[in-house]
Amino acid sequence: MFELLNDCFCWINLMDLEEILFPRKYDPAFKGPIQNRSCTDIVCCILFIIAILGYIAVGILAWSQGDPRKVIYPTDSRGQFCGQAGTPLENKRLLFYFNIMKCASPMVLLEFQCPTTQMCVEKCPEKFMTLVKAYANKKDFDYYKNFCEEGGVAQILALGLCPAMLTPSKPFTRRCFPALGLKGGMITVGNNSKFDDGMGNMRDAKDLVDGVKNATVVIEARQVVMKIFEDYTQSWYWILLGLVIAMLTSLLFIILLRFLAGIMVWIMIALVIIVIGYGIFHCYMEYAALKGEPGANVTLQELGFQTDFSVYLQIRQTWLAFMIILAIVEVIIILLLIFLRKRILIAIALIKEASRAIGHVMCSLFYPLFTFLLLAIVIAYWAVTAVFLSTSNEPIYKVFNETACEHSRKICEPTNYTTSPMKAQCPDSQCLFAFYGGETVYHKYLIGLQFYNVFLFFWCANFVIALGQMTLAGAFASYYWAFVKPDDMPAFPVFSSLGRSLRYHTGSLAFGSLILSIIQIIRVLLEYLDHKLKGAQNKFAKFLLCCLKCCFWCLEKCIKFLNRNAYIMVAMYGKNFCTSARDAFFLLMRNMIRVAVLDKVTDFLLFLGKLLIVGLVGVFAFFFFSGRVKAFENTAPNLHYYWVPILTVVIGSYLIAHGFFSVYAMCVDTLFLCFCEDLERNDGSAARPYYMSSTLHEILWKNKAEDPSSSAAQQQDSEDIQLKQQQTKDEDES
Repeated sequence: MFELLNDCFCWINLMDLEEILFPRKYDPAFKGPIQNRSCTDIVCCILFIIAILGYIAVGILAWSQGDPRKVIYPTDSRGQFCGQAGTPLENKRLLFYFNIMKCASPMVLLEFQCPTTQMCVEKCPEKFMTLVKAYANKKDFDYYKNFCEEGGVAQILALGLCPAMLTPSKPFTRRCFPALGLKGGMITVGNNSKFDDGMGNMRDAKDLVDGVKNATVVIEARQVVMKIFEDYTQSWYWILLGLVIAMLTSLLFIILLRFLAGIMVWIMIALVIIVIGYGIFHCYMEYAALKGEPGANVTLQELGFQTDFSVYLQIRQTWLAFMIILAIVEVIIILLLIFLRKRILIAIALIKEASRAIGHVMCSLFYPLFTFLLLAIVIAYWAVTAVFLSTSNEPIYKVFNETACEHSRKICEPTNYTTSPMKAQCPDSQCLFAFYGGETVYHKYLIGLQFYNVFLFFWCANFVIALGQMTLAGAFASYYWAFVKPDDMPAFPVFSSLGRSLRYHTGSLAFGSLILSIIQIIRVLLEYLDHKLKGAQNKFAKFLLCCLKCCFWCLEKCIKFLNRNAYIMVAMYGKNFCTSARDAFFLLMRNMIRVAVLDKVTDFLLFLGKLLIVGLVGVFAFFFFSGRVKAFENTAPNLHYYWVPILTVVIGSYLIAHGFFSVYAMCVDTLFLCFCEDLERNDGSAARPYYMSSTLHEILWKNKAEDPSSSAAQQQDSEDIQLKQQQTKDEDES
């Protein structure tokens, strides 16, 4: 492993400067991706296999120790699951707190457990009632005992097996919370204004409100999450329909791009401008419609944070901000199109060539589905393993008390606690479930296993993405280097490339994905430190952390770019990762102008295509879910926040469009590197003909003749050709 790293970091030396200055020599034996190749980066391949076997072992260990019921079901003070089928608590699905006010204690954030008795109940309390008052009435006491632990009347009074009082509560996330309301701008609990405190004294309900007011922010946030969840349950099938529409739109766009590349690119550019322009117009109409409406002129700063996000759409400043943002995006796109108009013609030629390549390798359009399936397996394995690891602890019980006690927070056993010395010394104490933990070796290294799970998730996910990139690169390279297309191409280029990648270059894929995973895990650790240091006042530490986050973000982008091109070179020549990365880097260094002119402009056009699909599907989702169109009023689901499915559809549409356009992007990048190799290896003569299409060659050289900014590249090509001719002459003489 260290030898591989040493090989990678020893690229640039005096001997390697020749690689930058002088192009590749003509090789008559090179006819595209080399078939006779050997295994590369074997050490990394073995390391990756060992890591995968260890990952499987961690999963088996987690599945044998974990219990996901701890996540699904709420747990009472004895560690029993509320609502679990086949148990006495099957019909008691809700968790009731004896004293909900103790849950507002700061200790809850440290121990993740309310220091009060918790029990499973069928229904939450529906009325105010105190234990003293209920005990005087048999009917009330029978109702009260539904919220008491088992025991006789004497035990209930002596051991405190009942709460001091009941308050009207409502179930939320299967837990009983006080029924908070808003009356006259004040938070209220139920409809009662007074209650008996259990000592015979009538007290104002405001005392109770003050106790639970600290928990209102948390409860309100949970209510927002619950409403979002309800919106998903009401609209999930419409969201799936929107994603299917996005997939069909992307597929149709790719197919049309195959046959009408030039026309589709210009239509795409025009539609992007029109869609964004309509967004600006719509925002202006909403902004103008709110003029004179009461409360519409409130600023966002004055409004503050609101859990009901629809409130922001009633403010003029919101639509003004949307309009300004869209206008800025529109102006940037138009200016880029004006300044890049000549480069766009070259990029269109390259997209046409990519369309021809995809036309001969049509199954490449469906390869992202295979990548998506593998990524889904990786994500599912990671998520399931994480859940089982987090629930593989044993229930730990501790002593909780309201008065001073030497045994406070010590571990106890609930089965015999009432007769234990701890209870005798601290009569007011209780043995309650505290958290899940353990003292075994497995529990001590549980955090390490979680870290290993996250790291292997990054490694496996990057490996799957790298496999897709190398597979597509090998397939498209076989198209470019076929002199007679498609006769000189393999029968099944995608499957042939996939077989070569897995058989010979698993180690190279593992090596590149390992480097990227290390950088990503460092970024995760930096984000964790940033979260922990948010309350710190050390400005230097914040500045240093910000710089590190920025540097590693840039490093990740550079490594992704280098890895992508390295995989293309591995697919073509079959060399190891470091050599291929070096060759790709030097090839791009020798063609820096072409990288800026061709590759990046093409990426910009493909990005506009993704933006168009997202915009079209997003506009359709907006009018459907918001009910702005009368035809959809009875069809659209009734939602709390209609922006929830809209955002989901927009994000999902972008991911789907990105998946389809990634094939085009990989094809363009592969053809671009092959094009640069072609210019260096061949000179267009009868002995050394170019492999590029005549149309692409004609447009490139015509653009060089017309565009003064490309004189450096033209001079570079002339010098390359002269150097090649001189080398050929020397070889012939020798």
